[in-house]
Amino acid sequence: MSLIPAAPEALQQYDYSAGLAELRKQFGDRVLTSESVREQAGKDESFHPAMPPHAVIRVRSREEVQEVVKICARTGMPVVPHGAGTSLEGNIAALKGGVTIDFTEMNEVIAVHAGDFDVVVQPGVTRRQLNEYLKDQGLFFPIDPGANATVGGMTATRASGTNAVRYGTMRDNVINVEAVMADGSLVRTGRRAPKSAAGYDLTRLLVGSEGTLAVFTEITLRLYPIPEAISAAVCTFETMEGAVDTVIGIIQYGIPVARVELLDALTMQSINLYSKTEFAELPTLFLEFHGSESSVGEQAELTQEIALEFGGGGFQWTSNTEERNRLWRARHEVAWATKRLHPKGEIWATDVCVPVSRLADCINQTREDIDRTGLLAPIVGHVGDGNFHLLLLVDHDDPEEVEKAQALHHRMVMRALQMDGTCTGEHGIGYGKIEFLEIEHGEAVEPMRMIKRALDPENIFNPGKVIRGL
Repeated sequence: MSLIPAAPEALQQYDYSAGLAELRKQFGDRVLTSESVREQAGKDESFHPAMPPHAVIRVRSREEVQEVVKICARTGMPVVPHGAGTSLEGNIAALKGGVTIDFTEMNEVIAVHAGDFDVVVQPGVTRRQLNEYLKDQGLFFPIDPGANATVGGMTATRASGTNAVRYGTMRDNVINVEAVMADGSLVRTGRRAPKSAAGYDLTRLLVGSEGTLAVFTEITLRLYPIPEAISAAVCTFETMEGAVDTVIGIIQYGIPVARVELLDALTMQSINLYSKTEFAELPTLFLEFHGSESSVGEQAELTQEIALEFGGGGFQWTSNTEERNRLWRARHEVAWATKRLHPKGEIWATDVCVPVSRLADCINQTREDIDRTGLLAPIVGHVGDGNFHLLLLVDHDDPEEVEKAQALHHRMVMRALQMDGTCTGEHGIGYGKIEFLEIEHGEAVEPMRMIKRALDPENIFNPGKVIRGL
């Protein structure tokens, strides 16, 4: 497996002149073909090189999305949906060119049903925009992958993040979607009822499909009341085992922790250098508790007792908003902080997820592996659900470093699979992890391939992603 996937053949090999002509006739100068716009559309925040489409069109309505898809279906031109471009496995790369549908201008909050705790949005709404819109109604949307991603992109990649241990992932918080299928038809996968036993669960099928089965035009999300009180805590440990055993204890004790993040010693060192903080440079847990004024205090005190049992020290907690924001800002800036450790290095962010009982083993074996290679690779993790991330810092001009990184990444993923884990907890497959999807699911990949062929027989939706060989 190559760290930097080989770029596809020149776009000139693909003749989409008929489709582009139809798009221009329909949308005029909104069909954008400048090199800078196309390059931006074909590059996410991963290490993958830019793979631009032939054109970009910024749609404004479901009807326009339908028209674009119908034109592409008639002319055999690929369609790649694009939100904020924050994906991490080459999910938006236009491997066969075609047209990128940019949802920047489809960013309306359509309806808030406060009494039912749900909201209907267009796919271009970002998570920060949504929560800003909701805050005056005492509601919030909890999924926080760190980046200010769009709801459409988060739904497509089945995003997760720091709040997943309490609130779940996008899979748990998308009630239904409205989507354009490969023939241009429009479907809604469900109603707003709290539950349903009617038919196949198309919502769950499309959530996480990475733009390969349909293109979203509306998404209905589950909302939650803003907690009366929020407190945050920091606790350090001499060992990873102590930190992970503390998390297991918190879960077993039934403490409804909202966030629990594990940062290794190298990550804490980079945070101190970047954010001018003075955290102990040891394995560290960042935690957050939601509830009433009395309950968050009780949660913090119980967590401290559990941490002490497993060697935790320096436990500090606060309900002060400024101090909480400072703590989580440091967590969300980890990528920028770690970049300072290797100025020539480009970040290769990758993740795996294992049963929580195997988490300490997986992290420790990965840390030992990293140290043997001599690479710089901080580890952070949403440890409440067994998910951790490796931030490999790789100088692509150094062939030896690239080769070491390739091998390290492969061993990490295979280690997770051997522990009955998964090759990706929240980044998705894109085209960067197709090899591991096949190893993980084996014969189950063929039914996935059959679904793709049935829903997108001409393979126009984001070709080359998730499923190989279509």
